[in-house]
Amino acid sequence: MAEDHTLTSRHPPRYYWRMHLVLRPANRREIPSLEALIERSARDLSRGYYSPEEIAAAIEHVFGVDTELIEDGTYLVAEVDGGLAGCGGWSRRRTLFGSDRAASRESGMLDPATEPAKIRAFFVHPDWARRGIGQAILGQCEAEARRAGFRACELMATLPGVPFYRVMGYEGDVPIRYDAGGVTLQFVPMRKALTP
Repeated sequence: MAEDHTLTSRHPPRYYWRMHLVLRPANRREIPSLEALIERSARDLSRGYYSPEEIAAAIEHVFGVDTELIEDGTYLVAEVDGGLAGCGGWSRRRTLFGSDRAASRESGMLDPATEPAKIRAFFVHPDWARRGIGQAILGQCEAEARRAGFRACELMATLPGVPFYRVMGYEGDVPIRYDAGGVTLQFVPMRKALTP
């Protein structure tokens, strides 16, 4: 079910506009478009945080669509005026991060009473960065996870994602090292309690 949002944005300073944002579940037909958005987002928004070699390894071995999220109906697409502006989701499954290509996958189901929901695969098109798209998707994901009985969420943040998640109430600052086809990447595990 699509949810309509109206966001008031400010960018650059002193120029305001309103945009009509629709959040809805992704579908399999969109996978090529989602993969293209994810690659563009990673290449443009990761500069300065990861080297070109690290970005390429992340795109090849880690980033991308997890079709289980699409099948579960928990991967959301953000559209602005009919165009793809971002994507992201949440999961009842144990896999914390990574696309269908990632080696570290665990499809088992979580217990909402004792385990946190997973926030997964957030990417915003560079043209829509810092305009409230990620915040809208994350708010919807947290609300859905809360309705499903989860009391907390956890995620594996990319280095450029850490400041955003911190502002959104997630905690964690100790990076882990992850091998992506022989290239070592740093990610940061983060967690947030969901208020009733």
